Amino acid sequence: MPQKITLKKISKDLKVSVSTVSKALRDSHEISIETRDRIKNYAKKFNYKPNSIALSLKNQKTKKIGVIIPEIVHYFFATVISGVERVANKKGYQVIITLSGESFDKEVVNMEMLANGSIDGFIMSLSKETMEKQDFHHLREVTNQGMPIVMFDRVCNDIPCDKVVIDDVAAGHEAAEFLLRKGRNKLGIISTVDYVNVGRLRSQGFKEALQQRGFDVENHQFLKIEDIDNCEDAIEDFVLENDFDSLVAVNELFAVTASKALQKAGKNIPKDVAIVAFTDGILSKYASPTLTTIGQQGEEMGGIAAAKLIEKLESKHLDNESYETVIVKTSLVERESTP
Repeated sequence: MPQKITLKKISKDLKVSVSTVSKALRDSHEISIETRDRIKNYAKKFNYKPNSIALSLKNQKTKKIGVIIPEIVHYFFATVISGVERVANKKGYQVIITLSGESFDKEVVNMEMLANGSIDGFIMSLSKETMEKQDFHHLREVTNQGMPIVMFDRVCNDIPCDKVVIDDVAAGHEAAEFLLRKGRNKLGIISTVDYVNVGRLRSQGFKEALQQRGFDVENHQFLKIEDIDNCEDAIEDFVLENDFDSLVAVNELFAVTASKALQKAGKNIPKDVAIVAFTDGILSKYASPTLTTIGQQGEEMGGIAAAKLIEKLESKHLDNESYETVIVKTSLVERESTP
């Protein structure tokens, strides 16, 4: 496998600083013509193409980490940030947080802004629109320049970097199997559209659990929500038009919305319909009835992500290309929404 060409590799091979390479590729007059030509010829030989992202990387470390998340109001992302800050601050790093708002364009703009010498590396969870477009050029540009990324939750397997996730298939399987052990046999799942990996994988685990028990799995058992901000009508129709005795929801919002719709229609939870949600957050603890959940351990995930990134940043090996996917264990927390 050919070695990835980065600013750091060019600087190492040609025995010049990263800053010199960056300036030479931008035709800076601070660099001699001879050195510029040498660096440009090397870049041309290995088909290295500089870009607008991260060209201002410098040897001087900022001791700052950039975090890009889809939204701040989601309890899970808030706990991840808490874990990132705890570990980063302990190691002497500051954390800069930006929001993509589920927008591909905003994710790219935030990355360009932060990569322009403001931070040393990224921790991020991809926006829904980025996953839909399957356009990861901004991530490739950053990693090609030698700036490390650690992804969590919503990740892209095409980008070589460390990742921190739960086993979403196993967690979806656990949620369904828990309900099946309770004697329920008419299960439905409220998920996200398939291009969002966490929803797709949790749905896969849900399906596998039913099939392993010998149940036929049909399309009407799956609701795939695209517009999370306007999901009430779709969820209400789904839970009332089907004779489910239990539901799995891939986040707290879906679970609470389903619970409200069912109770409004005179259904008792958990007697008539049991509910298991993902993310053990504030909504789950204070819903009525309180929700049984699959806890994602967001703070632990954030702490691991920060530790992995700082390990990369402080590595003495310029071309450390070993990457790890850390799988964080989930926990099932039983509450009033299941019998």
